[in-house]
Amino acid sequence: MPISSELAVHLLLTIAVAFIISFSATPIVKSFAQKVGAMDVPGEARRVHDHPIPRMGGLAIFLGFLLSVLLFVDIDRQLQGVLLGCVIIVATGAVDDVVSLNAWVKLVLQILAALIAVLHGIRIDVLINPIIWSSSEYWILGGLSIPFTILWIVGITNSVNLIDGLDGLAVGVSTISSVTMLVIALLVADAPVALVLAALAGACIGFMPYNLNPAKIFMGDTGALLLGYVLATMSVMGLFKFYAVVSFAVPLLALAVPLFDTIFAFCRRMLKGQSPFHPDRGHFHHRLIDMGLSQKQAVAILYSISAILGLAAVVITTSGEIKALILILGFCICAVVWAFVYGKLHKNKTPDAPAVSKPEAKADISAESEEIKHEAD
Repeated sequence: MPISSELAVHLLLTIAVAFIISFSATPIVKSFAQKVGAMDVPGEARRVHDHPIPRMGGLAIFLGFLLSVLLFVDIDRQLQGVLLGCVIIVATGAVDDVVSLNAWVKLVLQILAALIAVLHGIRIDVLINPIIWSSSEYWILGGLSIPFTILWIVGITNSVNLIDGLDGLAVGVSTISSVTMLVIALLVADAPVALVLAALAGACIGFMPYNLNPAKIFMGDTGALLLGYVLATMSVMGLFKFYAVVSFAVPLLALAVPLFDTIFAFCRRMLKGQSPFHPDRGHFHHRLIDMGLSQKQAVAILYSISAILGLAAVVITTSGEIKALILILGFCICAVVWAFVYGKLHKNKTPDAPAVSKPEAKADISAESEEIKHEAD
């Protein structure tokens, strides 16, 4: 779709306002989190930081997102439901960041937020038929649309929360996903959804300088649940409403990193006889750290995977020269990330000076002491 100058200005203003509010509010939220005791204290094997860090930074993202949406987006019935659900999600996350709610209580509140969105018209009514030999290309969900949509929203909401394990990971992947869906919304001429995603992207970018390694503040469940909820509901509003194969592939590609990490985590835990909500150290980012990568390297790899899949989602909705340019950009991203990670690993494997083991060091010290003692005698 050709983007009008008016829409382009609105998009830029939406991103800018969300960025400024989020960036400015984060230090205030950090002080507030410290006062109310919303601190992430290391103590579990899956934690990778070594000192207490304030959380609840998602409040700054929420403020930037909400105010930008209220200023620049026409609020229809569907968006009213999304914003009401956001309030429930943020309240749930904020309380959890302070007092650690029971997992089942959080799940019930997430279902409530999803139900509010569904009752305001956010629904997945049609699915592509996976049975390729069937004469019907699509499944009309009918009454099943409500539970299926709730499952999708709650699943994506939790998936973003589950990947929030390294500095800057969840907020960066969410930014890439929101930009991907923003571009696709513009391609399919859905300006309201594009503006909402622009507000989300701007708010995430404003928070990112404080959250990149070494992080000064975490978004906590307040932010992770909010990002997952908005991405899930916007994918339904903007991407699931067309009767085409691409409409089903696009959200899966745009949200692939958190989605598949969650699926693998649930399967892994259930195969071990554990609750699917039982925390562990088996997520993608944990495995990359265990391979010897630093936090920055692991985050760079997951950023690149998310970006490449996002580009793939855009590619299948475009054609011609634009598709070729996107593919070239994807190869460039792969090359840059490969060079960055390979260079870091090579540097780590070839230190400037050989390390001296403790027994050898002790032997050298003992020999030197004996020599000094002998000369004194």
